[in-house]
Amino acid sequence: MTAVHDRTADLAPPADWAGAAPAPIGVDQAFNGYVAGTVVHALDRLGIWERLAAAPLLDLRALAAELGPAVRERVLRELVRAAATCGWLRLQEDGDTALLTSAGQEIIRMRGYFTWGVGGYNEVFAQAHRIVTGEGAFGTDVLRDEAMVALGSGQNDRSFMSGTLDEVLADVDFSVLADLGSGISARVSRVVGGRPGTRGLGLDISGPATELGVRTIAEAGLTGRVEAIRADVLDVCHRDAHRDKLARVDTVMSFFLLHDLLADPVTRPHTFTRLREAFPAARTFVLADTMLRPDAEDSASLPVFSLGYELAHALMGVPLHTKETYEELFAAAGLVPRRIVPFGTPHSWLYVLEAH
Repeated sequence: MTAVHDRTADLAPPADWAGAAPAPIGVDQAFNGYVAGTVVHALDRLGIWERLAAAPLLDLRALAAELGPAVRERVLRELVRAAATCGWLRLQEDGDTALLTSAGQEIIRMRGYFTWGVGGYNEVFAQAHRIVTGEGAFGTDVLRDEAMVALGSGQNDRSFMSGTLDEVLADVDFSVLADLGSGISARVSRVVGGRPGTRGLGLDISGPATELGVRTIAEAGLTGRVEAIRADVLDVCHRDAHRDKLARVDTVMSFFLLHDLLADPVTRPHTFTRLREAFPAARTFVLADTMLRPDAEDSASLPVFSLGYELAHALMGVPLHTKETYEELFAAAGLVPRRIVPFGTPHSWLYVLEAH
């Protein structure tokens, strides 16, 4: 009798394979997870998660009426039913009300990941094959939704990061604070607004973001104390244009921008030295980023976000780096860690660095 060859043995990695592999994701988890992610994002765009956060009982008839005369109530109900199938809501016997579950409360807290992934990077992931073959390129043929990326990041900031940042900054004395990659200058306005007698600069390379920053600052009543500046502070020409203003900065903060600044392997070894040169009076740097998962990470399951973050940046052509690499680059620039804390999302770290 001929023995049946077990082909699964051919698929097993060698005994000395580098890195610990998490448990495989089943086909049902992969497909259902994809669909479930779109449900999370759709409910968020409809404002349903916000409603449930305020009051955990949802009246579907009232909701349909509030969404407007063009709403397709049957489709709305199917979307809610899909969320109930996932265990985030519990449909009541009357069929017209849904109750938020504890699992749904966790989704509300974590929905920024889905805004970022489904809303922001959906097209990038869907066109991955074209990027691989060269038929499409990120930034020209394949685009991300910048607004959704920013919104998702903001949602996560409120859920996981703002409290940690406030606690860390409470121990940092500053007179003039610069936020590098400030977007619409909301964060620097919030921090300076809570610290009487201080001033701030919101620096961003985006023209539209800078224009919105001027409005954000005015709405916060901080015109004259906070200024939005369109600049790439690592570019000498831009730095010269704002030399006097940058020279007054004593503390620099930057969040989730460092991997972009480190993208060029030629300039990478000198990035933080150039940053110090751009802010010659700065003695404190508060820097945070999401870093590459270590190969030796021992985990039975993948954490939320890491896989999507790593794949998205690979498709965009932006390399990621380990925590050890960041710390080597900090040390080479004479930046000494005073404090290191986990910062919200997996493999994200917040550093308070002193210039020496």
